[in-house]
Amino acid sequence: MSRRDRSLFVGRDRRHPVQLFHMGKNFQQPVHVYVVDEGEAREVLYTAQIFDFPSGHPARELPDGLGFAGFRVMAENLDTDWLAFLGASYFRSSGPFNQYGLSARGLAIDTGLPTPEEFPRFTEFYLSGGSRGPLIVYALLESPSVTGAYRFAIERLTDSREVHRVVMDIEARLFARKDITRLGVAPFSSMFWYGEQSRKQAADWRPEIHDSDGLALYLGNGERVWRPLNNPPSVMTNAFQDRNPRGFGLLQRDRDFVHYLDDGVFYERRASTWVEPQDDWGDGAVHLLEIPTDDEIHDNIAVYWCPAGVFKAGEQRTYRYRLSWLDDIPFPDALARATNTWTGLGGRPGTKRPAGVRKFVIDFQGPPFAGLGREDGVELVVTPSRGKLGTAYNHPVVDQRERWRAVFDLEAQGPEPVDIRAYLRRNGRALTETWIYQYFPED
Repeated sequence: MSRRDRSLFVGRDRRHPVQLFHMGKNFQQPVHVYVVDEGEAREVLYTAQIFDFPSGHPARELPDGLGFAGFRVMAENLDTDWLAFLGASYFRSSGPFNQYGLSARGLAIDTGLPTPEEFPRFTEFYLSGGSRGPLIVYALLESPSVTGAYRFAIERLTDSREVHRVVMDIEARLFARKDITRLGVAPFSSMFWYGEQSRKQAADWRPEIHDSDGLALYLGNGERVWRPLNNPPSVMTNAFQDRNPRGFGLLQRDRDFVHYLDDGVFYERRASTWVEPQDDWGDGAVHLLEIPTDDEIHDNIAVYWCPAGVFKAGEQRTYRYRLSWLDDIPFPDALARATNTWTGLGGRPGTKRPAGVRKFVIDFQGPPFAGLGREDGVELVVTPSRGKLGTAYNHPVVDQRERWRAVFDLEAQGPEPVDIRAYLRRNGRALTETWIYQYFPED
């Protein structure tokens, strides 16, 4: 990064200090950075004097005006950063707990197809900010199949608990150069190695390792969905069809340090992300791509909105959405949330366990359970795409406020995945969001 004393201060109130990333082995394509003041854009020119290099380092000989790899936005005291744009069209925030995790992208093209994925890149950034207002970032996007212009209005807010929330109002104007089969709007990349429901994959000593543990959806029809992430045996793409989605995002719901025990990278502090479209996005689907991994260094999860139809050459589209980096998504408490998922041997302890039967346990938590007991008519609704349901029941968790547990056995043979939907209801009304899971019997 650039030297502390060479930080840029964007805006008249100087409340947005910025430092620059040097190009390197993994970031060989330059970007150009401009500061906008009173309507005039002035480029920040690269010189080796902006950075500290060891004596004899070859970077000392690089020519002026070369460009940078990207930039990061610092806290006002310059001790930490909370936002970075670096590589292709990637950007990410340290979110509510000052710990980087998953990344967002400007755009994804042909992600998850058998053909090579195309990675658009931001090539120019224009930074500005008014008095006490948001940081404004304009970015130009280039790719063989598309070009575009982005506007980010970015604020770092603090609530009464002194928890930060980074909010980005994003407008993307896209112009297709070629036909694009699979356009990925508001995409994310994250990592899921194993969690509480996949303990058999725990090759490491730590109990869980993931940047995100589930995909949350707020569908256009008002249904709320929670889909725990998998580290599947083969590449899997799931498409959740929708019309005019209200929101979607990758979350880290599990905030208990004891569930990770990593005091170096602090997985329990990783940010959750939430996308709220500001216009009607029409027909399409939220795509979830899951890729097998055997280590935590690989981003093996991708999520994005894929509009229906082909984005044809010569067409232009505009997408506006709010992207928040936060602790948890801003759902009202009308429905309880699926907070834990476990799987294990089917059948009953102390008896011979039946072959091919798996037990699923889901904990839901929230105000809808206040005052309810075992005899108050709470029902478990489970729908598997195939297989045979066995014992199924639900009950309040003893000595746990507003926490309810659903348990069921499922018998399924063969390697094909089983898609399962479950929720709790009372008097015909849903008490919980819909839990969706993809189960691989051969595991």
